Formats: sequence, C-alpha cells, structure tokens
Amino acid sequence: MKPLIFEPARPGHNAPLRLVLLPPAYSGADDFVEHGFVSAVRERRLDVDLVFAGLRLRHVGDRSVLSRLQREIITPARALGCAVWLGGISLGAYIALSYAGRSHGELDGLCVFAPYLGSHIVTDEIQRAAGIDNWRPGELAEDDEERRVWCFIKRLRSGVLPVHLGLASEDRFADRHRLMAAALAPAEVDVVPGAHDWPTWHRLWERFLDAKMAHHPKRT
Repeated sequence: MKPLIFEPARPGHNAPLRLVLLPPAYSGADDFVEHGFVSAVRERRLDVDLVFAGLRLRHVGDRSVLSRLQREIITPARALGCAVWLGGISLGAYIALSYAGRSHGELDGLCVFAPYLGSHIVTDEIQRAAGIDNWRPGELAEDDEERRVWCFIKRLRSGVLPVHLGLASEDRFADRHRLMAAALAPAEVDVVPGAHDWPTWHRLWERFLDAKMAHHPKRT
C-alpha cells in the first residue's frame, strides 16, 4: 500500500481510533491532505489517527490489495489496540466494501463516499429483481468480486457493521448509489448537493465527522 501517509493526532502516541481512507482512481494519498481531510479532523480536535493509502490499479484487479491492506495497515493498527474504521471514495470505497465483506471482526466501522459499485450488468440484475432484498445471485464464482460486494451490501441491514454512506445528488453514478442506499437504514445515508468531485467529498467528510465522530474523545 504505497504511497502511504500517516497523520497522528498526537505525535508519539496512538489514538484510540484510526481512520483508514482509500482514494478514488487516479488520485493518491496526498490528495486527501490537499483537499482538507486532515485539517477538518484537527479543527474538531478529534483524538483520531488518520491513514491515507494509495492504490495501484494493477493490485486492484488481482485483489492483492486486500491482503496488503490487511497485512500492512489493519493488522498493525489492531495490534496497537486501535479501533479501526475503513473508508474510501469511489474506487477506494469499492475496495473498502470488498475488504469489509471478507473481514472477520477486524473493522469497527465503514465510511464510503460515492462508491464505485460495479458494472451495469450486476446493477441491472438488482433493478430487475425490484431491489436488493429480492435479488438472488446464486452461487458465486471465486473471481466474481462485484456480486460478492453486493452480497455484503445486502447483509449490512442486519447490522453486521456500522456503516456511513455519503452521496451526492448529482453524481453521475447516482442511480447505482440509490440501490445501495435502499439497503441501509436512513440514518446511515447522507446525501448532499454536488457531483463526483473532491469539493463534494470534502463536504461529506465534514458531515461524517460531525455525525459519527463527535462523540469520540477530543485531544487535550
């Protein structure tokens, strides 16, 4: 998972919570810093460590990104006693969903903004079934990651993991996003005006921090 940026709340100390974020395609870890994700956390004085990890597209295709995410980021954080929320934007959100669907109690929450949710082939299946509750994908091939992600989304309503879904009303993938939103409780979905871009994602990030992180300890 290179490049990787670690932004601790207090240098030399481990915060009780670690937020790990994965970027959209053709963006990097430094884009989170450039677009104010660190400053939004620090302005709120949250005792939260931040990890921004880059994605190499060749590792996404062969799913090695999932094992590297576990080995290089999630497992070390858990070994330090940190609670871990995993999140991402667009393709990064898809990877976060894929990882969460395969994890076994390693995550304490999931935060995804404008997730890439696969091809129209799968989402058309769900629409023809009149929604994800009625969708029956059958037995999955080992490499059928898109349907595997949707199977995990289908399970989210059962409360397997706290989740926060941030969406933009004018996003070009809004029709697919609405399918996922329908699978969640209303309190888990946040919709703002905007498009598939960094200014909108920054606004969603600020709203996530205020809605889901405000109860966490503040830095002294």
